[in-house]
Amino acid sequence: MSGLVPVNIQHDYDAEKVIIKNFLETFKAERQKDLTTAVANYKEQLVRALILSLARYSLVPQQAIANRDQQMLVIELEDILKSSDSEDVSKLVRSICDNASRYVTLFSEAVDEIMKDIPPTKDISDHDEVIDVIMHQRRERNQAMDQAGFPDHILRRYNLYFKPLPSDVTMAVREVRSVHVGHLITVRGIVTRVSEVKPLLQVNAYTCDVCGSETFQEVPSKTFTPLYDCGNAEECAKNGVTGTLHMQTRACRFSPFQELKIQEMADQVPVGHIPRSMTVHVNGNLTRLMNPGDEVHIGGIYLPVPYTGFQAIRAGLLHDTYLEAHSIYQQKKQYSEMQMTPEIQQALNDLVREPGIYSKLAESIAPEIYGHSDVKKALLLLLVGGVTKITGDGMKIRGDINICLMGDPGVAKSQLLKYISKIAPRGVYTTGKGSSGVGLTAAVMRDPVTDEMVLGTGGALVLADNGICCIDEFDKMEEADRTAIHEVMEQQTISISKAGISTTLNARTSILAAANPLYGRYNPKVSPVENINLPAALLSRFDLLFLILDKPSRDDDERLAQHVTYVHMHNTHPELDQDVVQPIVMRHYIAKAREKRPVVPPAVSSYIVDSYVRLRKMGKQDEEQNKSHTYTSARTLLGVLRLAQALARLRLADVVELPDVDEALRLMECSKHSLIDEDEMEQGPDNGKAGRNKSALGEGPNRERDMDVDSESEDDSDDEYGRDPEEVSLVDIRARVTTAGFTEAQLNETIAKYEDLNVLTRVANGSKIRFITVD
Repeated sequence: MSGLVPVNIQHDYDAEKVIIKNFLETFKAERQKDLTTAVANYKEQLVRALILSLARYSLVPQQAIANRDQQMLVIELEDILKSSDSEDVSKLVRSICDNASRYVTLFSEAVDEIMKDIPPTKDISDHDEVIDVIMHQRRERNQAMDQAGFPDHILRRYNLYFKPLPSDVTMAVREVRSVHVGHLITVRGIVTRVSEVKPLLQVNAYTCDVCGSETFQEVPSKTFTPLYDCGNAEECAKNGVTGTLHMQTRACRFSPFQELKIQEMADQVPVGHIPRSMTVHVNGNLTRLMNPGDEVHIGGIYLPVPYTGFQAIRAGLLHDTYLEAHSIYQQKKQYSEMQMTPEIQQALNDLVREPGIYSKLAESIAPEIYGHSDVKKALLLLLVGGVTKITGDGMKIRGDINICLMGDPGVAKSQLLKYISKIAPRGVYTTGKGSSGVGLTAAVMRDPVTDEMVLGTGGALVLADNGICCIDEFDKMEEADRTAIHEVMEQQTISISKAGISTTLNARTSILAAANPLYGRYNPKVSPVENINLPAALLSRFDLLFLILDKPSRDDDERLAQHVTYVHMHNTHPELDQDVVQPIVMRHYIAKAREKRPVVPPAVSSYIVDSYVRLRKMGKQDEEQNKSHTYTSARTLLGVLRLAQALARLRLADVVELPDVDEALRLMECSKHSLIDEDEMEQGPDNGKAGRNKSALGEGPNRERDMDVDSESEDDSDDEYGRDPEEVSLVDIRARVTTAGFTEAQLNETIAKYEDLNVLTRVANGSKIRFITVD
């Protein structure tokens, strides 16, 4: 608002009305988007139904507003400032910001005078309003249409909104005070509650039972006193009989109405305070634009509403306040709503042409956090997700991926969760101790108007619908509260049956959980099941479960310390092998990838079946040897399919290929073998060997040499335990090889070549390998 002159108390509304009409008729806005003409003014908008914010980009048929095809007229205050450099225009803009409700009426009156010269050209149909039918009938009777009996509001074919200046400061809810009453302000917050869209009565219509004349009553507030006696002096008065008015619902004017609650953002709440809320009233074409969980900037008029009836007796001089919405801006748009700029489009084109896009995008997730390469790849697939399918009989197969991060304190689990919640369009972050069962699902409360039990504010899982719900301190949740997540993780619904309410809510969300072991740190002396301390029914619903351990190592600790100190000194991450993708570009690429629906061809399907059978067989062998820490079920098969589809989406492909399945199986094996005890496996999934899988198909000699080294190290470890140094279990070899980044097919190929070279042979029905020694 810089450069605007102060406002005097006295206003010459007639003079300002002249300025308004001149602005509406003469203002010209420069068009963009390859449009060469520059003659779009507000009068053309009235004729052509061009919303000014859209008038620069497209043309629509003429006379749409006059024909009631367009009902939204947006006045941008920035355009009023650009229209002239005079002090009168600057004063007008300041007056609009300080007394917006009065100028909505003033602009509407100016628009009505301009619209008198634009009669409708469309014939009356069954879908038109009753007032149009009445006016059309009067024309057919060749009577002069008397508009004196019609309120101005019922003759308006539009809803007028003001768009605040871009330079206006966005306010927090607690910063809105009494001095802002009547002002046009912009408030930032998160939507916590959205009511149903209901019809709001604006003009009430009556019919006299004696003379049959129509009477219209404008309703400026939520409460009004109905009319009972006919006031038509020409008909009822001359007969000496006063007719009784009867309400005619079809001739009334209703407007869509919605009530919302917005809450302060976490960064706006002072120390030691709780977030405050504000009521927002949305009318007309702005309804149904916001959902719970959206971060929005709402520009509107801050108004008081007095209590009425018995509430006024209890409240005394108190008033309630609300914000009448005029403009809505989504801070974090959905994937389908994000706007593509030329710069982002060019960055996406460059990104698509790069070969190692999978690794590059994974490294771009929280680059300030050191290591965790496989975990970051899994989180990237979580953002992309698989394909959700609904069968012909209505059965739903979820495509969202669920991941649990279990590990020692200080391994950046919470930081990873925070980053994912920020990069996802709908990301909700919550903690275990601060979340109850009601806080996760929905609260049942008593409606203050009808005094009935209704569903209140949705919980974290409902707010994260079509998004990601990040739950930290997952192990600290109460068992009764944690049971609310079981249905969400598999069925993606929330069933509520309480207080006479039985309903099902959608919770189509991915769950990203982080938990600490039972003893604070991982205890290697007890089994992983005892360390995790989570029910098996819940763990089986996670597609990937990573155990991140903080093991002391000279080289790793030194590199970690250097990385952390560099971040603290320079406020950025060290230079990586590849350029980091910006979050906004990553979000657009993920949005583009989520548009794909890859299918699984028969050859890949057979490969997945064989892999699943092998995993089941290995799981049975581990159970017989008391080595089993995880359970392979049909959910594991679905998890592999979801991960493979996410990898195909990431390549912007329409078909799942074998390398996608191999990488999905590798991540699955990495997550499982991170649970293996240190005595059984020295290195976890995020060590140097895990990064050797440059591609699904590597060079033969190098791959064989690496596998040979793994086999020799396994042989040495067996010798330490006093077993036969010439025989190695094939299960142990497969575990070490797959963790190192190789596939089952590569292992079988290597073993076959060594058998041809007479280096080794299979014994014990193929379950062990014996190395042939030459005396």
